[in-house]
Amino acid sequence: MAKVTVDGIEVEVPNGATVLQACEAAGKEIPRFCYHERLSVAGNCRMCLVEVEKAPKPVASCAYPVADGMVVKTDSPVVRNARRGVMEFLLINHPLDCPICDQGGECDLQDQAMGYGMDHSRYREAKRSVKDKNIGPLIKTIMTRCIQCTRCVRFSAEVAGTSELGGTNRGENLEIGTYVEQALTSELSGNLIDICPVGALTSRPYAFVARPWELRKTEGIDVLDATGTNIRIDTRGPEVLRILPRINEDVNEEWMADRGRFSFDGLKRKRLDRPWLRVDGKLRPASWGEAFAAIAAKLKGLPGSRIGAIAGDLVEAESLFALKTLMAKLGSANLDCRVDGAAIDVSRPDFYRFNTTIAGIEEADALLIVGSNPRHESPVINARIRKRWAQGRFPVGLIGPVGLDLTYGHQHLGDGPAALGTLIEGTHWFSQTFRAAKKPMVLLGRGALARPDGAAVLAAAWQVAASADALRPDWHGFNLLHLFGGQVGALALGFLPGEGGQDIGGMLGGGVDALWLLGADGVDPAMIQPGTFVIYQGHHGDRAASRADVILPGAAYTEKDGTWVNTEGRVQRGHLAIHPPGEAREDWRIIRAASEALGATLPFDTLAQLRDAMPLAEGFERGFCTDATGPSGDVGGLSSTAFSLPLANYHQADVISRASEVMAQCAATYAAPLAVAAE
Repeated sequence: MAKVTVDGIEVEVPNGATVLQACEAAGKEIPRFCYHERLSVAGNCRMCLVEVEKAPKPVASCAYPVADGMVVKTDSPVVRNARRGVMEFLLINHPLDCPICDQGGECDLQDQAMGYGMDHSRYREAKRSVKDKNIGPLIKTIMTRCIQCTRCVRFSAEVAGTSELGGTNRGENLEIGTYVEQALTSELSGNLIDICPVGALTSRPYAFVARPWELRKTEGIDVLDATGTNIRIDTRGPEVLRILPRINEDVNEEWMADRGRFSFDGLKRKRLDRPWLRVDGKLRPASWGEAFAAIAAKLKGLPGSRIGAIAGDLVEAESLFALKTLMAKLGSANLDCRVDGAAIDVSRPDFYRFNTTIAGIEEADALLIVGSNPRHESPVINARIRKRWAQGRFPVGLIGPVGLDLTYGHQHLGDGPAALGTLIEGTHWFSQTFRAAKKPMVLLGRGALARPDGAAVLAAAWQVAASADALRPDWHGFNLLHLFGGQVGALALGFLPGEGGQDIGGMLGGGVDALWLLGADGVDPAMIQPGTFVIYQGHHGDRAASRADVILPGAAYTEKDGTWVNTEGRVQRGHLAIHPPGEAREDWRIIRAASEALGATLPFDTLAQLRDAMPLAEGFERGFCTDATGPSGDVGGLSSTAFSLPLANYHQADVISRASEVMAQCAATYAAPLAVAAE
């Protein structure tokens, strides 16, 4: 440890730390533009200049290492003049368009010009102008504002793993761009907006929509993938205007995937805002009383064994628990939440969780990916894997389609489950490398279980982890990566067939006379047998709603207080940011009201009462493997069929993004290059 004195305050910092880190440890604020805690040091903006005793001139604190006994001054006349000079140079070519800049009110340059700059300008010559670049439908560029801090260049290369941005020319002619004008291909591109310290990179969908002081900010959870990204929902009146990530070091650090960030316009399109009732083969608007009366008239005459319920992928835990309780009161054990038909063993939580944990990826020293493309299924987790890979000594093997660009180096081990068998036996060439690791991890994609031999694949992946000694009391190396935010919560609550109950295949195949679809937008209506009475409860008029006899309009994830469980089993809560449109209501309230009409009143009237009864408490406790006994599947049942990936279109993978015009533009933009690559 080195002892450093900062403005008379003595602090101890690790050897190798920078002067900037020492200053922050002493509680001193150091202005900066190019420096970012999660990126490599560039040292090119010079805004973080400080005075170090015996140094001939001010030093850039972000790139200058500490030394024992160093004395630093952060607010001396020399430092103030140096910062004013740097700011004056930065503003030489910066346009004076703060009143029309979308970054106004939350701009680092604006704030630091006021805090550390001069009170006047001496520059009278013409300012330079730079042509704006078209880098896709998500990010708007005004490159004349760019101060060449290179944060965007470093983020795309180091975090996103898609080195598409860079600088061309030199000196006053330096420009940041993609060189050959093209859309950015990263699923994390929206984070460029957050890290840009000026208004050069802003949100295209949010352009000229609102000012930050006009927005109401609500904490929430992104449910469009299973990462559990912590988000902030910015609203004005009844409308969501943007979604931003919040910092959570254990989950998403400060990053967010593009689909969750930009698909919010789908929350106001194709919405269900009133109940509907099918009369004489046609849907017509109805009152809540008429809808509940129609449900009661059908369900009251049916035995419980002829009633079923299927839950979708985005539903929060409260509504799942309410519907499960209602089905139990009606005498039905026909429940299922596996809309994709995945063969998941729920006898133990570690059979369906990401047990290594997201933060624990950084402890691992080898990775085997089975039937998954983490880059599309969870871009934030994929960035964490890349972060570990970039540190070195992290071999990655992939069993799945050939030619995937995961943004980090990997070895392709095979395209189907046969490779799992050879890894278990130890005859595969990758076996020695994987077994030599001290903390190996297996990442199994949920899509690999949605096939006839899914149970065998699950058991085989577990055995591969066991063969590498990855299932220990101090390390759990088996991980199942889910696709959406409501999937793990449904499994944890046991929204599955009970004793004598039917699964989704049996219910869709005619095993029930009445079927309650709770946000089950992934169900193919053609699979539902004719004559089945269908109750659809959800927030979008997607394909499942077209088959319904009764439609109950629910609330989207931004429109209710809800509990969600991410892929690692972390229980988190989001809060109501806006109210549902029209007559739509929170889903658990709809189920509670329906229970009265059915004569099976649920024993809770408030959200607090429901949560007290629900066996799912907020929080997270990391678990390790104390029992290496594997899932029930038979490894001998592995087929020779190659793995296929579950998300054919990343940008339109769920009901909200399918309703989004922004995501439709992205799908159209990126479909052509993908089609060419496939050829």
